Amino acid sequence: MITTAVVPGKKSPILVTKEMVANMAPGSVIVDLAAERGGNCEFTRAGESIVDHGVTIIGVYNLASTVPYHASQMYARNVTAFLLHLIRDGKLNLNTADEIIRETLITKDGEVVNGKLRQFYSLPGLVAQAQEGSQQ
Repeated sequence: MITTAVVPGKKSPILVTKEMVANMAPGSVIVDLAAERGGNCEFTRAGESIVDHGVTIIGVYNLASTVPYHASQMYARNVTAFLLHLIRDGKLNLNTADEIIRETLITKDGEVVNGKLRQFYSLPGLVAQAQEGSQQ
């Protein structure tokens, strides 16, 4: 559940009572974006994440400001995993039988080899690409 009710200049209204939290399924999560003004949940603690009755209540300040940092971490991890996938025994591996490599390879030897790009640019299909990939 995400709560966002804030009244300028006043304490945030309580939308989620202690009884409501107690009746939620264990493992439920409440993200209280109104935590800085007291929160919309009776259990919210401004600036903290807590667990009560098996429900996680997130009351961190300015949650949106943490997104770029975590998005950058996730992107860096994905790029690293992709590059490590392309290297086998210290050498670049462009085995087009591998779906990840085939679907992300755009050009090879000056030719557009990506099927979706060839279709987008109305280029004829590459029959040799499928045969070549199965031989590698």
